[in-house]
Amino acid sequence: MLGSLSIEQIDALLKNETVGRIGFIAGAKVSVVPIAYAYQDGYIYGRSHEGQKITAMRKDPNVCFEVDTMTTLTNWKSVILWGTFEEMKTPEETTHVMKVLADRITPLLQSETMRPAQRLPEPHPHNAGVKAIAFRIKVQEKSGKYESSF
Repeated sequence: MLGSLSIEQIDALLKNETVGRIGFIAGAKVSVVPIAYAYQDGYIYGRSHEGQKITAMRKDPNVCFEVDTMTTLTNWKSVILWGTFEEMKTPEETTHVMKVLADRITPLLQSETMRPAQRLPEPHPHNAGVKAIAFRIKVQEKSGKYESSF
């Protein structure tokens, strides 16, 4: 059976997942890339290094974002939303985004062989000197679909 997700089901999927795909326009190309994220109060929160994605979203802040979960090819849920990229400019805004991300992602980094993390991991050494950008996407519209063979 195919169907549409309710707003409550859409929000639950967005809150339960941590990897989504952000779509943006970079010049004459449409690009889609995965990011770790947190969803809270109508915003997708993220962090990225300076590069094509950030440059493109600064130029055209209209983006889409997709999240899905799949048990089998006939048991899945998918959400797409449309919104506006907002770069955090102040230290207070950046700190808020990093806290939201850390609160959501840090528990997933723990295991029996790893001590609890107190913050997000540091960037990989090949990114040394590259500025990290905290941002959020203000959700303006969202839609969700599912298929279930149960």
